[in-house]
Amino acid sequence: MVYFFDMSDDWRHHPLRYIARNLSIVIGLVLIWRGIWYILDGIDIYLLGDANHALSAIGGIVLGLIILFVPDRDLKEISKL
Repeated sequence: MVYFFDMSDDWRHHPLRYIARNLSIVIGLVLIWRGIWYILDGIDIYLLGDANHALSAIGGIVLGLIILFVPDRDLKEISKL
């Protein structure tokens, strides 16, 4: 039995399956990110109100840098950008 998302065979024999699998992964990731974005917007509005997104953006940058720094005690991940 061959499943639609079974990649054990060489993908060149099934290019539509390869494309469908990768497209479904991309769409899933985008939808997850969209949901997280809306939740964070709701938290931002609840905590800071509608007026000031600059404070939230600066806080997000600082928190992101801290999250990237803590595990390895360096910021090498930023150099990959």
